[in-house]
Amino acid sequence: MVDDAGHIEALIAERLLALRLARAMSLGALATASGVSKAMISRVERGQSSPTAVLLGRLAAALGVTLAELLAPLPEPAERLHRRAAQPRWRDPGAGYLRRQVAPLDAGGTGVELVEIELPRGTRIAYPRWHGAPYPQRLWLLQGALQVDWGGEIFELAEGDCLDFAVDRDLVFAAQGARGCRYLLVIKP
Repeated sequence: MVDDAGHIEALIAERLLALRLARAMSLGALATASGVSKAMISRVERGQSSPTAVLLGRLAAALGVTLAELLAPLPEPAERLHRRAAQPRWRDPGAGYLRRQVAPLDAGGTGVELVEIELPRGTRIAYPRWHGAPYPQRLWLLQGALQVDWGGEIFELAEGDCLDFAVDRDLVFAAQGARGCRYLLVIKP
């Protein structure tokens, strides 16, 4: 599996800077929009800080992009087979949250991306509402129990449950029970 922390952090630094500059946003403008300090954004862009999932969520929301756009290299020509060993992984250095990019966005084909998430027991990840155009997601809980707070609407999910929602509200994912949880996100930006 691909999860070289240094490689992923360098990729995040490169993508964050490129996305910010492509939108002609200053550090101050991104800091204001995301609620993340200019100093922290600068450290992430220089690869000097390991960002958390919450911090990346705030930055992605402020830039109007999906989290995958900060964590994955620019799309290459579509491939039919995505071997597990080649799927990029990223672990939140604070919470232990693990994200595996099962299949990148395939804009010319399916129009969706697949992401597997593992949340350790008791982990809570909060994301602000995306500033860009809202997009739908479908969550399929594979293991454990999960609480999803979608802008104040609370959903308690058990293994096998499926939830449809969008990134048009604040989102909080909280692993429930003794084991933590694992789920698949189907994202259609």
